[in-house]
Amino acid sequence: MSSPSLKSLLSGVVLLAAPAAFAGSTTTIPAFDTKIAAARGASSPNGATINHAEMKAAVDTFIDDDDVVDATERAYLSTKVGNTTFLTGVNDAAKKYLTDFHELNDAATTAAPLSLYWLDSSPAELYGADGPLAEGSTIVEGFVPYGQGVANQRTLVTTVNGTRELGYGEAGNFFPITRNELVETLSGTAGYNWETPSQEEVDGATAFITFISRNSNRLYKASWACFYGCQGDVGGYVIAAVSTDRRFVRVVKVVTWVE
Repeated sequence: MSSPSLKSLLSGVVLLAAPAAFAGSTTTIPAFDTKIAAARGASSPNGATINHAEMKAAVDTFIDDDDVVDATERAYLSTKVGNTTFLTGVNDAAKKYLTDFHELNDAATTAAPLSLYWLDSSPAELYGADGPLAEGSTIVEGFVPYGQGVANQRTLVTTVNGTRELGYGEAGNFFPITRNELVETLSGTAGYNWETPSQEEVDGATAFITFISRNSNRLYKASWACFYGCQGDVGGYVIAAVSTDRRFVRVVKVVTWVE
């Protein structure tokens, strides 16, 4: 049986082998500008003010085409971050998404040495409640040594996909999420039987994850799937919470569908 999560995933970021939808910065920059212009229109969903969803749709253009924010695309985004003229009419949530995306997709060309390891306690113990979310979770954490880089896009994807403690499967790119989006994600069906977690379990998982990022507000989410080497096809999402100095990372990988 296929779940809605699987159908969504198959058209999403995890399908890294899919052909690129754009041809690079010559296409993505005009596409970004077009979406921003439309978002400023009086007939747009939030009127002339650019909201979080509109900024996300525009900014994600830079990575949705080929899974990479290249130097030209990043340089163009740099002209928007902190630009008073550009940010006029942009609400706070949209500004934060622009800033967070720009920071996550920084100019690093190699991954920082981030090592992730299991914790001594089980997910149920760490969440303070048992249920499908705990049963479907694998939790690891670790840090980047001083002076050897930070947890950016390249570091997170490379490390998550190379950490044996997280099991098989391939994660796509990470995207910034808000605390409310984290709660919404954790509240969805989870585990191997697609059950809905209790409020107690969601609250416990939220508190556990955000403990790392509460001062930095750095929360990221990626989709993952395993079609080879697993006992059946399986997938879900990965949450990464990053500390203020961008060195300590807590990762929660959750199974949300199996077939």
